[in-house]
Amino acid sequence: MESTKVKERIFLSSPHMSDEGYEMQYVKEAFDTNWIAPLGENVNGFERELAEKVGSKSAAALSSGTAAIHLALKAAGVEKGDIVFCPTLTFSATANPIIYQNAIPVFIDSDYETWNISPKALEEAFEKYPEVKAVIIVHLYGLSADMDQIMDICKKHEVAVIEDAAESLGTYYKGKHTGTFGDYGIFSFNGNKIITTSGGGMLVSNNEERIAKVRFWATQSRDQARHYQHSELGFNYRMSNVVAGIGRGQLKVLDQRVAKKNYIFEFYKRELGGLEGIEFMPSNEWNEPNYWLSSITLSGKVRPLDIFDTLEAENIESRPVWKPMHMQPFFEKYDFVGEGISENLFENGVCLPSDTKMTDEDLERVVKNIKGLWLE
Repeated sequence: MESTKVKERIFLSSPHMSDEGYEMQYVKEAFDTNWIAPLGENVNGFERELAEKVGSKSAAALSSGTAAIHLALKAAGVEKGDIVFCPTLTFSATANPIIYQNAIPVFIDSDYETWNISPKALEEAFEKYPEVKAVIIVHLYGLSADMDQIMDICKKHEVAVIEDAAESLGTYYKGKHTGTFGDYGIFSFNGNKIITTSGGGMLVSNNEERIAKVRFWATQSRDQARHYQHSELGFNYRMSNVVAGIGRGQLKVLDQRVAKKNYIFEFYKRELGGLEGIEFMPSNEWNEPNYWLSSITLSGKVRPLDIFDTLEAENIESRPVWKPMHMQPFFEKYDFVGEGISENLFENGVCLPSDTKMTDEDLERVVKNIKGLWLE
């Protein structure tokens, strides 16, 4: 007989410190050497090791993925009044930095093949706004966008490309890490990402000169002088040595995390894939996702709200797919180019629990509750 005690909460995505204790080793060294500020060997090491992991020439460790997008836009020369193309199906952190730069976002629709920015809609946007300054690409939920088509379009229009790979660290497109195709790539180490520093981000680029400039801006634009002198506007965006130590430890278990995320996705697909009206997030022969979140769409009698309510009653977290930016109260005044595919994904999408700490028992509990909806 099933226990009547309150069940442990099952989370959507909640990375944890690795069993090996790598993080504590690096953090202890930071305290032992008294390097607690936003500089030190852990910061340098995390930048170097992350860049090597993804195959980029240089990296800047920052306070958040949002800060990384902001400084990528600044590095790309985006200024007041400039137009920036941005996928509409994303978290607001992708779009907010465009406003920080007093630029103008134009939101681009998704396609069903990738759930990411539609090359067709992107071409239409260029026809409408040929003077665009930069394009942000998002790799949603760890699924790679179709980078060959997108990069061909962007190169033709000679525009800067920024990859928001906040959710896709460990994802490959045709054997190459996402975040390394454009001029700049950003990663996030927020508390819910595949590896975490509790909060933090990284900007990567093959343009080492621009990355050096980003580090300068991120450290309050302090000039080389004995006294504190500032000739440019600066930002307090650098990652601390303690936080970077956590990141170095977490990076050592990235491959294990990706393997567990894949296991969770395949478990759901095997157990739920036969239910009428369920379709899983797309897969392509060129895409090796990290499956940060396992997500589905529904087209039958069972609706997303049914799943949300049923799982919530069992203390299990799930949520809708991102609400498109062009539907958000703050951003609805900006233009949108597309056919409403992103709206359809939002209205019919469900993000299932994908925590790397989930056991088979946890997964079976989720599946049992969802399957029950098809028996009613």
